[in-house]
Amino acid sequence: MTAVPDDRSLQTLTAEDFRAHQGTRFRLTGGSPPGGSPACVEAELAEVSEHGAGAPGAVRAPFTVLFHGPLEPVMPQGIYRLEHEQFGTVELFIVPVGPDEPRVPGQASAAMRYEAVFG
Repeated sequence: MTAVPDDRSLQTLTAEDFRAHQGTRFRLTGGSPPGGSPACVEAELAEVSEHGAGAPGAVRAPFTVLFHGPLEPVMPQGIYRLEHEQFGTVELFIVPVGPDEPRVPGQASAAMRYEAVFG
């Protein structure tokens, strides 16, 4: 599989581009505090969801990607460099949406969820 070029346009990415890598780990780098070094975490691509048909003439249908990362540190919303061996590299605006739902009632959350939305 060939990697996506670093200069790939966010406007041309589709849910299928991500779906092929669901369940694999990505590196998210960015969100550095003033004077600090960029934060970096590994997160698993947990879910890819399409949201109906796009507007007439649109290149793609709207979709979201959901990543599961460590509970700590919580990465603030912002632009992150997303890297994956096969997918390649792209910069995305990512928002923390809270911890995942435990699979067993009473069990603690295992991951922080991060979402990127494509219109």
